[in-house]
Amino acid sequence: MSTSAAGSMLDVRDLVVRYGGVTALHGCSLHVDTGEIVALLGGNGAGKTTMLRSISGLVRPASGSVAFLGRSLSGTAPFNIARSGLVHAPEGRRIFTRMTIRENLDLGAYAVRSRQEADRRRQEVLSIFPRLQERLDQSAGTLSGGEQQMLAIGRALMAGPQLLLLDEPSLGLAPLFVQTIFKVIREINERGTAVLLVEQNARAALHIAARAYLLENGCIVREASAEAMLDDPSVVAAYLGA
Repeated sequence: MSTSAAGSMLDVRDLVVRYGGVTALHGCSLHVDTGEIVALLGGNGAGKTTMLRSISGLVRPASGSVAFLGRSLSGTAPFNIARSGLVHAPEGRRIFTRMTIRENLDLGAYAVRSRQEADRRRQEVLSIFPRLQERLDQSAGTLSGGEQQMLAIGRALMAGPQLLLLDEPSLGLAPLFVQTIFKVIREINERGTAVLLVEQNARAALHIAARAYLLENGCIVREASAEAMLDDPSVVAAYLGA
């Protein structure tokens, strides 16, 4: 079982999620503190994506609670959760391929009323992803997979998250882009954004995370420091390779 910490930025307690007659999450609890990178590890079908979708309001839990910055998110619409500073970059990028990079980024700032603030955020995103700066007016559908992932993360950053939920950001990317994405996640965190990271590349995730949770069959079976996870032979054998 996971413990939760008083005053955590994100506090998930006893979350149960069902799809029809199938229980996807069995009373899961976790927390993310200010400034942390926390990794959520587990095999395919363990419930990792369901956890993120429940936190961001895309899936309604059967029971349990999610609180962000001390306020319950129960019944809160996903767009209002994003406006509160909890932003979800889902698996699969889901960019608008027929729109330009600029237009995709600006959609991330839809709730920002000040044009000046939106422009400032765009410049900050482009400082993190200079590759996008060179292609601002290019159709997003012409980008490589790695560039599309940069755009997906950049669009999420345009919302000004205090906590960023990242679902499989390195999935399907070439090794060079994988390295780039993890460097970017670390940089985002160093700029003040906490991160809850679901990632197939468990070893890389643990190298940048402070803590980690292990999810198996919809249950959190272990919580530990990232260093302890890396040193655990059972975790190494199951998720990190020999």
